[in-house]
Amino acid sequence: MVYDKYHTMYMIHATYKSIIFRVSFTLAHITRKEISNKMNLQNTKTLRKQVAPFEKTTTMKSIWQIINTIVPFITLWYLAYICLSVSYWLALVPIVLAAGFLVRVFIIFHDCTHHSFFKSRRVNRIVGTAMGVLTLFPFDQWGHEHSIHHATSGNLDKRGTGDIWTLTVDEYLAAPLRLRLTYRFYRNPLVMFGLGPIYVFLLKNRFNRKGARRKERLNTYLTNVLFVALMGILCWTVGWQSVILVQGSIFLLSGSLGIWLFYVQHTFEDSYFEENSEWEYVKAAVEGSSFYKLPKFIQFLTGNIGYHHVHHLSPRVPNYKLEEAHNNTTPLQSVPTITLATSLKSLRFRLWDEKTKNFVSFKDVKALAKKRVPVQIKPEL
Repeated sequence: MVYDKYHTMYMIHATYKSIIFRVSFTLAHITRKEISNKMNLQNTKTLRKQVAPFEKTTTMKSIWQIINTIVPFITLWYLAYICLSVSYWLALVPIVLAAGFLVRVFIIFHDCTHHSFFKSRRVNRIVGTAMGVLTLFPFDQWGHEHSIHHATSGNLDKRGTGDIWTLTVDEYLAAPLRLRLTYRFYRNPLVMFGLGPIYVFLLKNRFNRKGARRKERLNTYLTNVLFVALMGILCWTVGWQSVILVQGSIFLLSGSLGIWLFYVQHTFEDSYFEENSEWEYVKAAVEGSSFYKLPKFIQFLTGNIGYHHVHHLSPRVPNYKLEEAHNNTTPLQSVPTITLATSLKSLRFRLWDEKTKNFVSFKDVKALAKKRVPVQIKPEL
């Protein structure tokens, strides 16, 4: 990615950094950073151990989740098709609900890529591939990228795979006009949540990444073939116009919701981003992933992914145990919490400010630009 090539050099002495670090522990304001800093090294090391008991898969719960997800999805899809004979606007009711259940299908797929949904890796692979056909995600390809996301989330020196394109303030100010305009276009909500699903699901996911191994390439081909076959059967059964109206609408709505969930749970005001030398896995999970407190029905449809901090702390915890792990792990009670209302603020967050350690808007950058000393860009290697 373009932003990987832009690294900033700060004209700040080591002693100054040390002073700032010490002051951060004594701020009078009760902020998320202060709460996090109170977590001593021992707690940080033992936090994952406290969550470990919830990593055990319960086969019957996994099977039941497949049933209570796939059956309602198919039922709502058929109901939407029936409603088309009356009005598309009437069909939108089951379409919206079906889109929610397709997000739930993706959560099952997601857990399978982490091998946390079933005990057997083979069963995870089979079920995950099947769910990937419904959600337009190849199992091996996405699993590879997502594992990198978990290993590098919040690491400023390792951005570019499985994450949202994020520039720092200084990188943005030092970037050429063309890059800044491209970044603004990418960060536009209409592009990210409108064109984003179309590009990622219909185009990007259909092709193998460079350097993919044979097993991964074959899985992508298999996913594509099965999806085309499924759509062919549907078109032959109910007509291509109905498939476009129903499946196309479900796809766009669920895709936008999926990208929103991923975006908002890593893009909140005082998230966590550090250079590689300062980056810590546990801190990135607890500080850089929010607790998205959602109404119970939406929490059900999104497969508890609102407990994103727990998931990043331990990806082996199946989605149906995330809430239990959160409620029974005391240090996790103080993580950043956002609601449906407060999450809307994240739409204005565009750039990460390394100096203040929070996200800022493009409007904020104009004021910051007047105060910042121009930075030097490292030459490309």
